[in-house]
Amino acid sequence: MKASESLQNDQSTASEHALRRAVDTTPAFIHTARPDGYIDYFNRGWLDFFGKSLDDVCGWRWTETVHPDDVAAIVQKWHAALASGEPFEIESRVRRADGSYRALLHRKLPLRDEHGNIVKWFGSSIDIEDRRCAERRIAEKTAELERNEFYLREGERLAHMGSWSLRPDGIFDYWSPETFVIFGFDPNQGIPTLTQWLAPVQPDGRDLLTRTIDKMFREGVRGDVRYWVDHPKKGKRMMHSTGEPVFENGKVTRLIGNTLDITEQENAVQELRRRKAYMDQGEALGHTGSFGWNLATGELIWSDETFRILGYERTAKPTLDFVFKRVHPEDLSLVQRVIENAKAGESLDFEHRLLLPDGSVKHVHVIGHPLTSDSTNEVELVGTVLDVTARKKAFEEIKTLRDELYKENIVLREELGKTSMFEEVIGTSSALQMVLARAAKVAPTDSTVLIMGETGTGKELIARAIHKRSKRSERPFISVNCAAVPSSLITSELFGHEKGAFTGAVQRRLGRFELAEGGTIFLDEVGDLPMETQIALLRVLQEREFERVGGTEVLRADVRVISATNRDLQTAIADGGFRSDLYYRLNVFPIKLPPLRVRKEDVPLLVNYFVDRYAKRAGKTIKHIQKKALEALQDYSWPGNVRELQNVIERSLIIGDTTEFSIDKSWVANEPQQPGSATTDQKANERQRIEAALAQSNGKISGAHGAAAKLGMPPSTLESKIRSLKINKFQFKEV
Repeated sequence: MKASESLQNDQSTASEHALRRAVDTTPAFIHTARPDGYIDYFNRGWLDFFGKSLDDVCGWRWTETVHPDDVAAIVQKWHAALASGEPFEIESRVRRADGSYRALLHRKLPLRDEHGNIVKWFGSSIDIEDRRCAERRIAEKTAELERNEFYLREGERLAHMGSWSLRPDGIFDYWSPETFVIFGFDPNQGIPTLTQWLAPVQPDGRDLLTRTIDKMFREGVRGDVRYWVDHPKKGKRMMHSTGEPVFENGKVTRLIGNTLDITEQENAVQELRRRKAYMDQGEALGHTGSFGWNLATGELIWSDETFRILGYERTAKPTLDFVFKRVHPEDLSLVQRVIENAKAGESLDFEHRLLLPDGSVKHVHVIGHPLTSDSTNEVELVGTVLDVTARKKAFEEIKTLRDELYKENIVLREELGKTSMFEEVIGTSSALQMVLARAAKVAPTDSTVLIMGETGTGKELIARAIHKRSKRSERPFISVNCAAVPSSLITSELFGHEKGAFTGAVQRRLGRFELAEGGTIFLDEVGDLPMETQIALLRVLQEREFERVGGTEVLRADVRVISATNRDLQTAIADGGFRSDLYYRLNVFPIKLPPLRVRKEDVPLLVNYFVDRYAKRAGKTIKHIQKKALEALQDYSWPGNVRELQNVIERSLIIGDTTEFSIDKSWVANEPQQPGSATTDQKANERQRIEAALAQSNGKISGAHGAAAKLGMPPSTLESKIRSLKINKFQFKEV
């Protein structure tokens, strides 16, 4: 009995060794694991791949060799399989002994006993890196072909040119999309036959095309034909078709060519001919001379008017010496230099003076362009000579008047600046003038500006004024209200996104920083930016570069940043809601706008300005502002600042029916709490006002009947305050 058992053990051991040798020589990577998931065996393929021995991998964390981005998915799948007992398959990147990652396809199957219990897990992995690379190459080649096809089609569309292929039996086996467009055929009805194509061609062109096509097939020559067609939508159009024969075994098997809609070019040629006739007539009437100068032979040709302008008889033979004799001595070097440049093929466009024999001085404007003759291939300079003496005198008079007006304008600007500096920033108070002086100093620089102030103080007006007075004034001014954009979208709004970057990103979108390239971007309510966006903004300010959401391309940002906030950013930093390093980057040049309550002497100016503005808009005439109304407006503390004042005036003009401006004093009767009183009470009062407005508007924020309109503030500002005060706006909505 013992001898028999020993024999069986020997046979089992031999079978196991044979099986292991077979497993070690298989091209796949094989491993096994216990029912609890512990990996207890790697075949030789795995060990060679890892560069380790079987002893080295005992108790070893296999996750260390998996690409960090792929570990979580494998672990999740493996745990799910252990829990369910189901096989699974997954791809991942695994690092081999040389440090490079290879893409592998992993499969795991459970081995069960006769009772259905898992006694072992078998795993196999196949190297699919080469297949992946091949797939990527195919995808890249496909994308390149698609791009080339797109560029070809787009080029044809822009050029109004279509391409086609015609067989000897009169069947077109290819028409590009633009060919359908320029001839007006419906692509849904398929490619027309030769007979159908020739039908809209006008008779003389139809005969010419038929003969040309027949000759191209018969003699194997190139074709070039112009003809008119009757387009079903565009009317009469001129086409230019060219084609080349394709030979196979010495026989023409098809014609390949293109057709260009040259209607506009033909119309332009006809227009040029008409203009030439008008120009000839205009030269006689407008005292403008023309000339031709053959650069090879030196021959000059002048029109009759050119002789008259230069003061020569028509019988004289024009030469360059004749020209130089009439040039004013002070302009002689200029004319000689320009003529030498013209001999080198440059165009002429300059003015100089003529000194005529009677001592009179003329100013002439000479224009000339080199043209190459089709017949002789010689270059001839063709141009005009215009007597601009009268115009020069008029310009001198205009310049004198302009200088006088400029001096007067300086005085007027200084006067205007006292009451209306920086567009609609109205006021003469010292507090406001100090702000405007700081804005004027920083405007010509490229420094980053942080504008601080309460809601309605005109932060964006100051930002726009700084931009208009900067060296970037000719470039865009892009304004972004950071509080009005959902936090999940603000990064995409600022920096753009690539197609597929997130759900709904169906195409690439440029961000506001790209749109503001070379100009200024104004970040209003910058204190409401989420933390991840603050990090991206910090990078722009430090490195002048950013990436679109979902993209890898690093983009440069030549943009001046002006930001604004009505929040206390230092408090926000202390509360962990705003980055201190970003604050110091934004706060290079701070400007704090004073609230209206500290510059009440500006209220009368503002009232007059807004009354005039909104009266004109409403088509009303206001002859007098009621004294009591002005006093009430001056006594009010204006928590909404200039914007609230503006809304009150507009509301009054809508309601009022007389030529006297007055207000409902109840609008300014509730005196808000002044700054400096208890912060808690101030927030409580503000919360009470907002909740009352939300209740009246049934939770609606924007619109004519929304809470923002009732409070006299923009919807975005109200939204910011609701978040800051943690008000549940949804509780006020009707059920």
